[in-house]
Amino acid sequence: MLDLRDLSVRFGQRIVLRDITLQARAGELLAICGANGAGKSTLLKAALGEVPSHGTIRLNGQDTALIRPATLAPLRAVLPQDTEVAFAFTLGEIVAMGREAGAFAAEPEVDALALAAVGLQGRTDDDIRTLSGGERQRGHLARALAQVWEPVAPSGPRWLLLDEPVASLDLGQQLQVMRLARSFADAGGGVIAVMHDLNLSAMFADRMAFLIEGRLAEVGSPAQVMQAPLLERAYGCRIALNRGPVTGPWLVPQACVPFPLA
Repeated sequence: MLDLRDLSVRFGQRIVLRDITLQARAGELLAICGANGAGKSTLLKAALGEVPSHGTIRLNGQDTALIRPATLAPLRAVLPQDTEVAFAFTLGEIVAMGREAGAFAAEPEVDALALAAVGLQGRTDDDIRTLSGGERQRGHLARALAQVWEPVAPSGPRWLLLDEPVASLDLGQQLQVMRLARSFADAGGGVIAVMHDLNLSAMFADRMAFLIEGRLAEVGSPAQVMQAPLLERAYGCRIALNRGPVTGPWLVPQACVPFPLA
């Protein structure tokens, strides 16, 4: 379990996160959702120790403040929202960096497997700077996968922490990445994904955690979280909710209807 207790973040005089208590469980995909500025990415960065915070963070029962980064690296891998590469690294070199930081440093064959998993097989020698935005995104996802290639370690579950993993991808690639995340969770690992797309979140997530202005407004199944009053309050527009037999709840913003109504 990744257990966050009373987590708060302040940037200067601005409180960005307020007393967040949230548990992510191995074997599930937890989607962190909310409007722009709600605190989604900050919550992920706080959970990683990348921004100063108050509260406690435990990974697999251990306080992460007391664990060396080199010990954490084989247990969790991160896909940031933006990753800039200033030098002429090949795609293969980028993926190898992830593998060598994790538990599979002595298994170079993992690199090709991770690239194939994201649809970039045979692209090992490509300069990552020449790739499209979506290809770069998938390349960095392959790096994270190579770091935690087996979802369960002898010491417990491994974790994928993804910040907007489908932001630069086309429809087919979005589904590919979400299926990959779903498979990692189904195999016993834990996945936390910061998501803007509520419909994709509802299709693939076991639970959704919805933030409004730095507070945890709702946590539960997609059916519990995808409720019109909550979403209309967060996004400031009317929303029509539907339910499909396979996809579960899905929404359509009502562009022609102002909110709140006059």
